[in-house]
Amino acid sequence: MLMGGAVLSLTRSSRQYFKKIRLMRKEWQTVNQQNFNRSIRCLAKEKLVEERTLANGAFSLVLTPKGKRQAAILNILGSSIKFKKPKSWDGKWRIVIFDIPEQDRQFRDILREHLYRLEFFKLQQSVFVSPHPFEKPILDLVSVYAAEPYVRVITAIKIDSEARLKKHFFKS
Repeated sequence: MLMGGAVLSLTRSSRQYFKKIRLMRKEWQTVNQQNFNRSIRCLAKEKLVEERTLANGAFSLVLTPKGKRQAAILNILGSSIKFKKPKSWDGKWRIVIFDIPEQDRQFRDILREHLYRLEFFKLQQSVFVSPHPFEKPILDLVSVYAAEPYVRVITAIKIDSEARLKKHFFKS
């Protein structure tokens, strides 16, 4: 439901808006109301949403800046993992290198998991390689966490261990 609210706020077309509303209505009927209320209380406790009373006495839940950031992270993770690989290789390697401070260990773990899900090959502890053009989803994730000073994404045409990488990625 949190993501549904975020999607509605980003929808520009009225046709798409109402289509999303209909989908959410169907989903809403399957939701256990007790679990939903508990989840809303947890989101409010974590300061991800806040309740606002409207002029007509009704109330609405609004994402806080922290909640918007979390929704953006979930949106990036959900969409980029499904990112399609091109059918043919463009001959370029995408190299992600990072040196993230210990106090940001959580982001470091998230980034590593994200790279593994995108099927990057671990060349060294903080160096991952892929032949697929996943620069944008990686840079989006880095931007959400404001980790730009710690992460580099390089596009290269040659790597010294290329034969091993080609064997790994292009098994046939």
